[in-house]
Amino acid sequence: MRNRLYDRFNEFLETYAPHGLYGRALAIMITPVVLLQLLMAGVIIERYWDNVTKVLARSLSNEIGLLITLYERSDKSDHALDDIKQLAHQKLRMDFYYRRGEELPKPLAIPLLSLFDTKIKYYLSTESDRNYWVNSSAPNGQVEIRVEVEKGLIFQTSVDADRAHAVGTPLMLSFMVLSALSLLGIAVIFMRNQIKPILDLTKAAQEFGKGREVGKFKPLGATEVKLAGEAFLDMKRRIARHVEQRTTMLAGVSHDLRTILTRFRLELAVLGDNPRAAPLREDVNEMQQMLEDYMAFVRGDGGEQALLLFVPDAVRAVVQTFERENSRISYREIPEISILLKANAFRRLLTNIIGNAVRYGKTVTVKGELKDERLWLYVDDDGPGIPPHQREDVFRPFVRLDEARNLDKTGTGLGLAIALDIAHAHGGDILLQDSPLGGLRVAIKIPM
Repeated sequence: MRNRLYDRFNEFLETYAPHGLYGRALAIMITPVVLLQLLMAGVIIERYWDNVTKVLARSLSNEIGLLITLYERSDKSDHALDDIKQLAHQKLRMDFYYRRGEELPKPLAIPLLSLFDTKIKYYLSTESDRNYWVNSSAPNGQVEIRVEVEKGLIFQTSVDADRAHAVGTPLMLSFMVLSALSLLGIAVIFMRNQIKPILDLTKAAQEFGKGREVGKFKPLGATEVKLAGEAFLDMKRRIARHVEQRTTMLAGVSHDLRTILTRFRLELAVLGDNPRAAPLREDVNEMQQMLEDYMAFVRGDGGEQALLLFVPDAVRAVVQTFERENSRISYREIPEISILLKANAFRRLLTNIIGNAVRYGKTVTVKGELKDERLWLYVDDDGPGIPPHQREDVFRPFVRLDEARNLDKTGTGLGLAIALDIAHAHGGDILLQDSPLGGLRVAIKIPM
């Protein structure tokens, strides 16, 4: 039961709590402080408001009771009433009037949250068994009380509002709200400065994951954030050094192997048009193509810099290459946008995928769309396709399908592996799906 409640609480937080680190950090910092402040404000104001109003209401009721007692002990003449009026003005600081031959007005509705009306009525009822009328919202900010002293005689008293209830409550509430807003402002400024280095690190990691230049990233912020930034830079340097060493080694291997293949070609050229040399020439050409495929796979993007590339032009150039080979291929709906891409690597990606579709399909279409802040390119064909249970396997290097179709012309099993490696270098991915044409759909997604 306890675990279920805990899980539900976590689900509630995940659903309704801010999703960003900035919002969550603010919530963690502000929420307890604000709740504590509200709780203390509620307790203080409630006790202050209740106690002060009770004391003031009792005091005012006693003063009115005193005036009634003085009248009862006097000869009840107009001269005695004038003396009571003078006493009320001079000693009690209240306006006093007596009215003969009048009755009390109809009772007024008690204002919402008016603690004074409840208190004064209670104490007036306790002090004397007389009818009374209370108006806590009289003109000029006064409180007016009328008491029926005897039949046909009304005592009317008026005092300032501060004599009746705690008028400083709104000021206290305003001060507490202002202090809470000030606290929130300070927290926002502080948290923004603390979160910014994390956002900078996130942006640098995203740019690096897309194969783009990180720029002038410098670890800043708290100690832990600086350590994370320095670890990222160390990782970036190690990866760059590894790529450089691999590229240098591959350049040497490529040079040596191409030298041997060149000697083979020269020796075959000496043989002329000898029919026995034809199979050897085919083998040399196939070895040359396989070598290029291996080098392209291991080299990846080759350290190429990302540049702003107009996507329709890049797709059109690759499609036109296959159109010249009389392939039934068409393209449409390519979003007219420019993205930072490694042009040669991106063209190699499209060439591998479109070439594969053209080889095994009679009809091929290429189209694209913008979705979820990503560029999606779809290459559809009506070929034999790839069974769903083999679609994950074909991304592994050197995997060759036993049925349906190979993944590149040389049969090395590197076609989709090279394409996927290039997509990953741009922070993207490749998905294999069923095509509306009945064959295979290759969906390429590249972040913008």
